[in-house]
Amino acid sequence: MAAAAAPPGAGCSPAGGGSVPVLFCFSVFARPSTVPHGAGYELLIQKFLSLYGDQIDIHRKFVVQLFAEEWSQYIDLPKGFVVSERCKVRLVPLQIQMTTLGNLTPSSTVFFCCDMQERFRPAIKYFGDIISVGQRLLQGARLLGIPVIVTEQYPKGLGSTVQEIDLTGAKLVLPKTKFSMVLPEVEAALAEIPGVRSVVLFGVETHVCIQQTALELIGRGLEVHIVADATSSRSMMDRMFALENHRIAEVGRTSWRRIPRSTSRLLVKISK
Repeated sequence: MAAAAAPPGAGCSPAGGGSVPVLFCFSVFARPSTVPHGAGYELLIQKFLSLYGDQIDIHRKFVVQLFAEEWSQYIDLPKGFVVSERCKVRLVPLQIQMTTLGNLTPSSTVFFCCDMQERFRPAIKYFGDIISVGQRLLQGARLLGIPVIVTEQYPKGLGSTVQEIDLTGAKLVLPKTKFSMVLPEVEAALAEIPGVRSVVLFGVETHVCIQQTALELIGRGLEVHIVADATSSRSMMDRMFALENHRIAEVGRTSWRRIPRSTSRLLVKISK
C-alpha cells in the first residue's frame, strides 16, 4: 500500500491488477479484504463500516492509521493517501467523546445542491417531492445569505438543473464527471468562506454522489447534514442503506434530518 505523500516504507509488497489486499484492524480483530487500486480515505472508511459496523460506537471519534514499515508502528493516514500496494490499516477510537452535531448557523454554513437534473426526473423515486423540498432549502438560503454550491453531472448528456430549482444567487454552478461534489473549484470556494463549519447536502443519488460527497467533506473536518426528504435514488433500498451508512458514519461528523414544511419554520431551525 503506497500513497502520494506517504512516508518511505509505509507499505508491504506491491499488488498487481485492479484490487489490492488490505488487512483491516479494529480493536482485537483483523480481517483481510480488498479495495480497488487507487482507493483513498473514503473507500477505506466504507470498508471499515462494512466489516465492523455493528461494533463501532457511533458516539466516539476515530482516526485511520497506516502501518509504516520504516517506523515499525502505525502512523496517522497521510494526507492524499491512495492504495497502491498491500498493507495494513486500523481504525482507532480517540479517548474523547464525540460531541453532538450543533445547530446550524448561517455564518458558518454552506448548502450543497447535487445533480438535480432533468434527465434524472423519470428515474429517481419521488423526484417531484425532493424538488419541492430543494426549492424551500434554496429559498431559505437566499433569505439567510447562506452560500449555495451546485453541481451538474455531465450536463451535456444529462441536462441542466431542473427549471423548478431557482439557482439565483448561487455561489457556484459547476459541471462534474466524478461522483463527489468536492471538486478543486469547490475546495477553493470553501477556503474563501471564513469560519465555514457545516454543509447542508441534498440531491441525487443518495447512495452514490451524496454518499461520496459526505465522506469527502467529513475527511476535511466539516459537519455534514443530509436532508433526508431532499435526497433520493433510483432504488428505495439503495437510499435506505445509504442513509443508514451516514448515520453510522458519525465515526466522522454526519447527520440526516427532515426539513419542515414552511420556510418560516425552516428559518427558525437553521438560525437557532
